[in-house]
Amino acid sequence: MDKINIKRREFLEKLIFSLLSLLFPGLLISKEKNKEKTSIYKQGYDPKAHSWGMAIKIDRCIGCGRCANACKKENDVPQLPFFFRTWVERYIIFEDNEVVVDSPNGGVDGFKPHLHEKKMLRSFFVPKLCNQCANPPCVQVCPTGATFKTDDGVILVDSEYCIGCEYCIQACPYGARFLHPKTRTAEKCTFCYHRLVKGMIPACVEMCPTQARVFGDRKGRASPLVRFMRMHKIRVLKPYLNTEPTVFYAGLDMEVK
Repeated sequence: MDKINIKRREFLEKLIFSLLSLLFPGLLISKEKNKEKTSIYKQGYDPKAHSWGMAIKIDRCIGCGRCANACKKENDVPQLPFFFRTWVERYIIFEDNEVVVDSPNGGVDGFKPHLHEKKMLRSFFVPKLCNQCANPPCVQVCPTGATFKTDDGVILVDSEYCIGCEYCIQACPYGARFLHPKTRTAEKCTFCYHRLVKGMIPACVEMCPTQARVFGDRKGRASPLVRFMRMHKIRVLKPYLNTEPTVFYAGLDMEVK
């Protein structure tokens, strides 16, 4: 009986906080400040000294799916369809300008040859993930402050405060979020944040056999990402939304949305 009362009390506390947050957004400020003082920063890591980002070379991606597979293993993502922190899409453009996009099992198992009667002009692969926006709509709509932006530019989700309302999932224009089937809380790519604070790179970047993904600190002049951005013409997905993504693409076809 005591356990039931405790769970009921916790639920009511989250419900009340959610309602107050909608009426008084200022209540979230102190809560977000407390997040910045979590244990992950007690290892000498200073988030204000960094600004993380990722670039993807479209012409280097071979659709092997190792990035998506590594992500699932590293972050304990459910081994079920439709649950991905990062995935790979294949774009096939035919002679009549018809565009076909597929992503079987998120590209985890690679791609089979596409057989079609029409003449194909070209095909390419596009890895996708959370765009770690500078102006993230997911943060704006979260009623409890569970989704928040760190000082180093990464969007995280505090599962202890997430109530599974799915507002952030609907607000994300890149389809990069999902509701975990067991915890019933929102999940997404975090740039493998638990690795970043230890000086490691994201698992997807580490496992890419063609180095199609470039990761680095935008504040570092010698950063691989900064050098890459100087040498390539880059684009972002859906620039008209003014979300200011920090995931960049080189060689991105106009057909990619």
